[in-house]
Amino acid sequence: MGTAVAVPANPFIQAESTPQTTFDTLSPVEGETLQAIVARLIPTDAHGPGAIEAQATYYIDQALSNALVASRQLYADGLASIDAYARSSRGRVFRELQSEDQDAILKEMEDNSASGFMPDSSSVFEMIRSHTIEGTFSDPYYGGNANFIGWDLIGYPGVRTVVTPRQQRIDSTPRPVHRSAYDFGRFVKEVLNRGR
Repeated sequence: MGTAVAVPANPFIQAESTPQTTFDTLSPVEGETLQAIVARLIPTDAHGPGAIEAQATYYIDQALSNALVASRQLYADGLASIDAYARSSRGRVFRELQSEDQDAILKEMEDNSASGFMPDSSSVFEMIRSHTIEGTFSDPYYGGNANFIGWDLIGYPGVRTVVTPRQQRIDSTPRPVHRSAYDFGRFVKEVLNRGR
């Protein structure tokens, strides 16, 4: 059973995908803090949608009850430490800060100059950064990269089982194939327990 968290309407989310709006593993506060972090790590900007639209937060949430279950406590402690550091250094929890202050905190974490983290702030930063990248650009089968937003953002045309000579030309831009690798018969699907 998940906890409802409001997700604002987003022009980048296509109609064929229903955005996830509840967290299965994270608490509402953890989810909101993580949403604010991933929004700054891969932001929505003039180049297109970012980690929020790709549903990276929900990818992490789902993975914390499956492949990343060993990291669940690290996330609980890390997100609480981020809010504590934001409150002590900027007067508010992370999700309530302006984007400039959020970016400064993330930079301090990355540089390992933020205090109050176990084992240290750069380890927490790298864990969240790495999982945000996975949730934005991995195969959608795993719960992120909604509507192939991540693949489209970097120009990845998608999985190909056959490539024609014309598609291999340097001056050719292949048409995107919006299919999971697991939609092809050559790949075996794992059964994912998504807490539902």
